[in-house]
Order: sequence, then C-alpha cells, then structure tokens
Amino acid sequence: MTTPFEKPQIISHIQKSLNYTVFDSKWIPCSAKFVCLGNFARGTGVMQIYEVQHGEVQLVKEIEKAKPIKCGTFGATSLQQRHIATGDFDGNLNVWNLEVPDVPVYSVKAHKEIVNSIDGVGGLGIGDGAPEIVTGSRDGTVKVWDPRQKDTPVANMEPVEGETKRDCWTVAFGHAFNDQDRCVCAGYDNGDIKLFDLRNMSLRWEKNIKNGVCSVEFDRKDINMNKLVATSLEGKFHVFDMRTQHPTKGFASVSEKAHKSTIWQVRHLPQNRDVFMTAGGAGNLHLWKYEYPAQRSKKDTDNIDMGVAGMVNLLQNVTLSTQPIASLDWSPDKQGLCVCSAFDQTVRVLIVTKLNRV
Repeated sequence: MTTPFEKPQIISHIQKSLNYTVFDSKWIPCSAKFVCLGNFARGTGVMQIYEVQHGEVQLVKEIEKAKPIKCGTFGATSLQQRHIATGDFDGNLNVWNLEVPDVPVYSVKAHKEIVNSIDGVGGLGIGDGAPEIVTGSRDGTVKVWDPRQKDTPVANMEPVEGETKRDCWTVAFGHAFNDQDRCVCAGYDNGDIKLFDLRNMSLRWEKNIKNGVCSVEFDRKDINMNKLVATSLEGKFHVFDMRTQHPTKGFASVSEKAHKSTIWQVRHLPQNRDVFMTAGGAGNLHLWKYEYPAQRSKKDTDNIDMGVAGMVNLLQNVTLSTQPIASLDWSPDKQGLCVCSAFDQTVRVLIVTKLNRV
C-alpha cells in the first residue's frame, strides 16, 4: 500500500505572467533555458527565451516577428546548433538560430493556412536517418520537410480530389528506428487518426475516435513503434499498442475519460516511456502510467496475431489554472522538470517528484 507521500507530486516551482498569448513552450536542449512562442495583442508574433536561475526565471531574449507563432520543435536540429523550427498563423515554416534570430536560416511557405502542429525527428541524436520536420495545417494537408531541401516538401499527404478537407490539429513522428523506416501520425478535427508510412509512401492505418483529435504522440520516436497516445475534445484519451497490427481490427487500444474537458496535450516522460502527462482545458494536469498486459498479443479465431491492450493508472493530478493548458514539455536533461503554458498568459516551471519510483 503506497502512502500519499510516496506518490509523485506535481509542484508548481515557478510561475511567470506574460503580456501575450502563449501557444507553445519548449526546453532548449542541454540547457536550463526554454522558449515561449505566441502572439501579442497587436497581432505580431513573439519568441521569448527564459533561463531558470535560483528559483526564478530570467528573460534572456525577446524577438518580435510579423506573424503570430503557433508551434515549435527542436526535433530536427543538432545538439550543437539547437535551431528551433516554428509554424505560424500565415502557413510559414521557419527555422531560427536563437543566437542570431533576425532572419530564419530556413524558410518556406508551407501551407495556405495556419500551421497547427509541428514535430521534428533525426536531430538531437533521436531517430535514425535525415533530419525532417512535419507540419499539419488547417488547409487539410500534412507535409514533411527536409531543412536541407528548399521549397518543396519530401512528402505531402493531402485529401484526394473530391474528398472534404479536414482541419489537421496534430502531427507526430515515430518508428524512426533505422535509416529507412519512419512514420507520421496525424489527428484531425473530425476524429480521424491517420498513420502514414514514409518509407512506402502509403496510408498504413486509420481510425476515427468520434471526437476531434487534439494531440498525438508516440512514446518514443526512435524505436520500432510501441505505443501511441491520442487525446480528444471530450476529455477522453486512447492508448494504442502499435506492436501488433491486425489486418481488419488494426491496433488494440484502451481509452480513459480523465478530464471533464478537452485534453489539449499529451507528453511522454523522456526517461520512462510508460509514464505520460495529459494537459486539460480546465487548467489541470494528469500524470499516468501504462501497465502492459501479461501477453501483448494473442491469436484470433483465424490464427492471426492481434494485439492486447494494457491499462492506465492515474499517478497524480493537479489543477494549476482556470484556463486551458495549451502546451507542455518535459526537460530532456533533468527528469521531472517540466514547462507548461496556459491561456491565462502564464508560463509555469513544474517539478514532478519520485518519478524514479513509479
């Protein structure tokens, strides 16, 4: 029997009020700094860099840009350069050197409308193969970019002629465990989840979870697909076991209704892939642990392998704000250190304790 003190605690370590709407916050790898991305009330974009020092955050740099910035990722950069790729309200993909952020080191008009979501792989020593960035947009397309190749995407997943365009809300890389294999998962406003195989340039799997898909993430990008979490509008999330794909039933999954409102984000702990945090529309965070079943696959009546889902256990939850927590990022370097931003124009640095015991 565990006492309440043995469970992980979610501690709000530092709170910083901002004078703009913040959409995304990301730790800068190998540092005590993080970046906040958003827009000023006057309609311009902003990037701010903060450093955690002696229990406070110090503003290191503020950069104003022409267009509001929606999302960012360090996933396609090297540990030496640490360039951030951002998507903005005008459909632009820009890669910035934060040391000299006046002009982007790479820039492309990626989409006709807002870039809702961005992810990177092949950088930071995570994922084999070329560095690539994926963007998902309100224009219904999902595009994969190689920052070494100008203007044209290396892959473009768009609806076929006559098919209605759905707003793509979230994208994530996975399955990048060798030089050839790589997948992109995308979630849409109508509840569709699509898994694109970039090696074969094919749609590998699709499923509808009945509610708009706000966030998808693989538990690890750089391993043979293991688990995928998808969160949705009505406070429900699904965990798919991605190891066994049945020809008709697809992947086994378990779902949990955690929050009473939209689950905006899911982020897996970099140091333990079975622990993840969900961020909700009512300003709350839930920390979960996935428990595998005794056997992850079994034979169906036709002797074909099908997956078996495990279960999720709630480790801890906390309410930080009255507004939705729109972004969440674990520190890749320090276990339990986390940055999150909410629509109350506040960024918070959190410490989650006892994660080595779960």
